[in-house]
Amino acid sequence: MQTAAHEAAQPSRAELRRIVAAIVIGNGFVAYDFTVYSFSALIIGNLFFPSSNPASSLLLSLATFGAGFVMRPLGAIMIGHIADSRGRKAGLTVSLTLMTLGTWLIACLPGYAAIGPAATVLMVLARLMQGLAAGGEIGPASASLMESVAYRHRCFMVSWRGASQGAAAFAAALVGASMTALLSPAAMHDWGWRVPFVLGGLIGPVGWYLRRRMPVGAPLQRARLSPRRLFTEYPRPVVCGLLMMAAPSVGIYLTVFYMPAYLVRTLHRPPAISLLTACLSGLVILVVTPLVARAADRFASRKTLQYAALVASLAAAWPAFWALTHGVGDVAALLIITAYVALAVNNAGPSSVLMMEAFPAHRRAAGLSVIYSLGVVLFGGFSPFLVTWLIERTGDPMVPAWYLMAATLLTLVALRAFPEAEARDACLASASQPPA
Repeated sequence: MQTAAHEAAQPSRAELRRIVAAIVIGNGFVAYDFTVYSFSALIIGNLFFPSSNPASSLLLSLATFGAGFVMRPLGAIMIGHIADSRGRKAGLTVSLTLMTLGTWLIACLPGYAAIGPAATVLMVLARLMQGLAAGGEIGPASASLMESVAYRHRCFMVSWRGASQGAAAFAAALVGASMTALLSPAAMHDWGWRVPFVLGGLIGPVGWYLRRRMPVGAPLQRARLSPRRLFTEYPRPVVCGLLMMAAPSVGIYLTVFYMPAYLVRTLHRPPAISLLTACLSGLVILVVTPLVARAADRFASRKTLQYAALVASLAAAWPAFWALTHGVGDVAALLIITAYVALAVNNAGPSSVLMMEAFPAHRRAAGLSVIYSLGVVLFGGFSPFLVTWLIERTGDPMVPAWYLMAATLLTLVALRAFPEAEARDACLASASQPPA
């Protein structure tokens, strides 16, 4: 009956505003810190991973970016379990605290030239700390949003978690583009790259304060959780959910996070234009994601619009990258990339809700966190590294298109197999029970 009570309890309008503000700002901060690292990958590679070969420095920097994802599954289990047993607020506070500490470490860390190999080790440590925090963020944030509204509004409400990531990408890219335009290359290399991390570190305490003021919520079942138990109790949702993460993970990490380095290094575009692309991509995610989610709430199936978006992005991937690699102008390149992002990275609301509805409330935050974190590790976190390596080995600038198409096909197959009917029926039955 605890689960039923949790499903039935809904916050007041004032509490709902506090919940949304705390989650959007906090989750946006987490996404912002991951984004600014990817935009600074070239400089961080030179400062903390020195090598006679610039390509090797970039690869090591991108590998460290991916290393943060190694800790995500652990964070998903630890922080997700805290959110499922002690409340969403507790899990969200822990994740934001860890992310703030990791961000300040990167912002203040001396380079390799000053403290030698310790700089490399501490940079990796900061990324691992951020990965631990990010791994536990998605599940509690999404569950808090979903559980705060009625069934027919869930996709729209949860979409603001995805929209906050778009806002974070927009803010991070805008800061990066501004710094690139205002500072000389030497100043940017010496100290300018740290400014986005300092700004992120200042946002962290604001999000922490807002989350401390969130409503506590109804108590959940205190049950022991392990990855093995999650897989054995819910094998089909977990496995299908993991595979469904292929397209969104590869999509956002290649078209938003990796795109600036790809445009500059592979296609030889100006740095300011490449960061402007990331700004527009983030803005598109911020605007389009809630619109798609609001439409998804009107359909009986959570899958309908996901199918449409996946098929559209699959059809658009090859033509988009063919145009980029065959010399279209900078303005045309901006339009092509942002249009593709609008097609490929817009399903955060219906996708997350579909997954969460496959779990009871006392498994929901950990379940989504594990799916999301493992999926990102398998498909997204190392995709910039793999694509860079494949381009270096093959000389083919179309590698990102083939990678995106393969990920989209895999997600389509997994989406078809996901057990939506059973999850929806169980969720509605639970929500209809009276409070304990």
